[in-house]
Amino acid sequence: MTTKDLSRNSQALPSVLENFLRPWTDWTSFRDFDISPLTVPAVNVVENHKNFEMTLAAPGMEKNDFKIELDSNVLTISSEKEDIVEDKGDRYSRKEYNYASFRRSFTLPESVSKDKIDAKYENGILKVKLHKKEDAIKATVTKAIEVK
Repeated sequence: MTTKDLSRNSQALPSVLENFLRPWTDWTSFRDFDISPLTVPAVNVVENHKNFEMTLAAPGMEKNDFKIELDSNVLTISSEKEDIVEDKGDRYSRKEYNYASFRRSFTLPESVSKDKIDAKYENGILKVKLHKKEDAIKATVTKAIEVK
């Protein structure tokens, strides 16, 4: 007759607990959101001759979720998304609320034309184009100087 040591069977106990706790972990996860409530999206800013281009990665959002405001020379990009999931079964009822938000503010340089700011959201990326003033564009024109 052989004896079996239960402590060596590492698969039995974890699977029982895993199956027992699975509904709780499924209910508390943020798997339906690509942005968790504690995440602030990274922003890339590129300057070229005519404008500044800002790109902000925010997958899972919609264009109506964004709010872009200009106050004096401070550009603020914010977003709020709320999702309510309701699940009813024969013996249970569950309602889950998920909420994600962020807010980023940027001080714009004087060279930006406050009247020419465009924003577009596509494929999870928010693109904000900040056009430069005409005199700023002229000031950055490269001029070749002849050597005599």
